[in-house]
Amino acid sequence: MWRELLPHLPVFLAVARRGGFAAAANELGMSPSAVSHAIRVIEVRLGSPLFARTTRSVALTEAGRRLNDSIGAALQEVETALEQVQSEKGQISGLLRLNVPTVALPMGLTSVITTLSRRHPHLVVEVTTDAALTDIVATGFDAGIRLGEMIEKDMVAVRLTPPFKAIMVAAPEYLAARGEPKSVADLSQHNCIGYRLLSSGAVYAWDLLDAGKEVSVRVSGSTLVTDPLYAKELALAGVGIAYLFEPLARRQIRDRTLRWVLPKSAIDEPGLFLYFPRRAADAPKLRVFIDVAREVLRTANRAS
Repeated sequence: MWRELLPHLPVFLAVARRGGFAAAANELGMSPSAVSHAIRVIEVRLGSPLFARTTRSVALTEAGRRLNDSIGAALQEVETALEQVQSEKGQISGLLRLNVPTVALPMGLTSVITTLSRRHPHLVVEVTTDAALTDIVATGFDAGIRLGEMIEKDMVAVRLTPPFKAIMVAAPEYLAARGEPKSVADLSQHNCIGYRLLSSGAVYAWDLLDAGKEVSVRVSGSTLVTDPLYAKELALAGVGIAYLFEPLARRQIRDRTLRWVLPKSAIDEPGLFLYFPRRAADAPKLRVFIDVAREVLRTANRAS
């Protein structure tokens, strides 16, 4: 039975991961009918439906969940073993799927991928930008990038950046028109660019230091965003005060298109980390990404 079903199992995993036949077909480069046929072969051979289908959604049945949990790690080990054989010949290949927040892109990820593509042209890196704290194992990613404090304890974490500060910035013209806040309490009189958290739907309270004590401050203003890079763009346009990781605004602070507001109120963040399940640690595609990331980001951090 396993010989008959083995070619179809990656298709099953793709449908489970993507939550639909069409999305899985796009990922695999197959037609939707071919994907549907592969799933039907497995279901007929096992004598059990693996997906509950409606006109709007595709969800795993209980049998489908058991199969997904059982074979996902096993097939990952097979893929890793094959990639290791290729890596011994000096060729790193395969698909490396990363789940990252948008802030990671200008904070070094673009430079890492640029170097990686030149050295290992047979390796495909797929980057999905996501601020919703997605479960990378359940959704089929090889690794993710997050702040260190947001990583589950059972994951392997590799530091990508040094610690940095979360700061407030505003354009000089905004501060000239509205005045510069002298204390955390003064923020209530300012137009603060807020963040809507995709994971919970709540509006993020800014973590700040007030007289040396860490406080969470609920701010208000005319604009809410989900992307800190857009918050910076709005701050540059003079809309209001933005709350950003300092590396994102470092160049603008240097060229004085943004001003650092209340610098003594900035808190320390642990930095960005690459994280992945322990079983993925030996995958050549992941190891080479880590090696290149350490090299490129070490050089970039020295330059900054």
